Amino acid sequence: MTRRTGGRARDAVVTGIGLCLPGPGSPVFTADDLWNVASTGTSCLIKNGVYYGSVDLPDETFDERVPGIPEFFSRHYTDAHRFGLVSLAQACADAGLETQHDLEEAAILVGRGGVDANVDSYLAVLRADPATYPVADALEMFVAAEQAITPSDVALVQGALTRSKATNFTVSCGCASSALQIGNAQRLIAAGEVDVAVVTGVDVFSVTLIRNIQRLLSGAQRAYDTMRSQDMPSLLPSFDALMRPYDRRAECINHGEGSATIVMESREHAFRRDARPYGQVLSQATTRDGLANPLASDESGKALVSAVRRCLGDTWEITQVPYIHGGSDGNVVVTAFEANAIKELYGPTSSDLLMTSQEGCFGHNGAPAGCLGVALTLLMMNHGQVCPTANCEQPAQQLTFDPVPGTAPRRLDFDYAFSFNYQVGGVKSAILLGSPDV
Repeated sequence: MTRRTGGRARDAVVTGIGLCLPGPGSPVFTADDLWNVASTGTSCLIKNGVYYGSVDLPDETFDERVPGIPEFFSRHYTDAHRFGLVSLAQACADAGLETQHDLEEAAILVGRGGVDANVDSYLAVLRADPATYPVADALEMFVAAEQAITPSDVALVQGALTRSKATNFTVSCGCASSALQIGNAQRLIAAGEVDVAVVTGVDVFSVTLIRNIQRLLSGAQRAYDTMRSQDMPSLLPSFDALMRPYDRRAECINHGEGSATIVMESREHAFRRDARPYGQVLSQATTRDGLANPLASDESGKALVSAVRRCLGDTWEITQVPYIHGGSDGNVVVTAFEANAIKELYGPTSSDLLMTSQEGCFGHNGAPAGCLGVALTLLMMNHGQVCPTANCEQPAQQLTFDPVPGTAPRRLDFDYAFSFNYQVGGVKSAILLGSPDV
């Protein structure tokens, strides 16, 4: 690692990327796997009633990638546990850190958005009758419940794997969960509280639940159509089409599952280890639209503009940022407030900005989105190429930026970028990223 002139010891650099995401045939585990999918705009979504990005992780693959876990505990792991542990192990290997030896003083931070993976364990305890439940099975149920009935479940098992004695907690802020944890990690490192922070975003969505929602909403749509006049908008989007962020045909969201982990270190700690940095996290800010409706978003984009300007502060200018990793999931409301925010931030030059989304590759996977956005953006920075927006072929007319449609990356040499994430209810997160030596 080259020590840059004027570099601060407490800069937060990213030294490891690990994944457990849907892939074309086999899961995406490494940064190279991720690049091969995202740079070609490959969609790993499969339609089985609804489009969904599913991770096929056999037990033998899990055991190979995360060895040494006592079977007494691992047999009670949910997919959220397994995906999170695999991505953590891969990120640590990528950073050159031993999970059971080098992370005792590291912060282990997790973001979770949904609780679908926890429901079965919760209901099993709720429905068990102590008067009739077999005593021999009670301990098994207890272990399963203690590991899996709270959103902090993944942090629990990651902390045990790493033997960490430092900060260990979970943030739940929907699809902005791991983005907030990246901000927390950057601040912990800057304050000197830790030298290493491992940040994981992980979520699993129930396909059964999604299909049932689709059936329920289809019925609501039919009822609405019977009373709808021509001047009334369509009530609900399609739930069985392919998601197309920034495309004029965008009408739905496809979900996915999996995990993404990044390893962050103080620059000085990484320098001492001769670690290779992908780039650095410069700042992170979170805002909210301030609406009374807990499910709505302000399409003006003002809160997103505020988050961006908080990140820039008095140190950077928006003109230094030629690329943004957007948070669009195919929802036209998201596209609207992003377009308005970009117009406000960049003015007449906004059409030159490259802003893409790769959610069409893996599905809208919730909490992993923050870590995934940082990993993808830093890989683009390292390759000097911007990945296309997956499934975007016909850009929507209202866009105020270039979404890089098609399946080929666009050449761009850049040292600064933003990554955006959002939560239902108007929450906006912006993360400012830089190349290793800026």
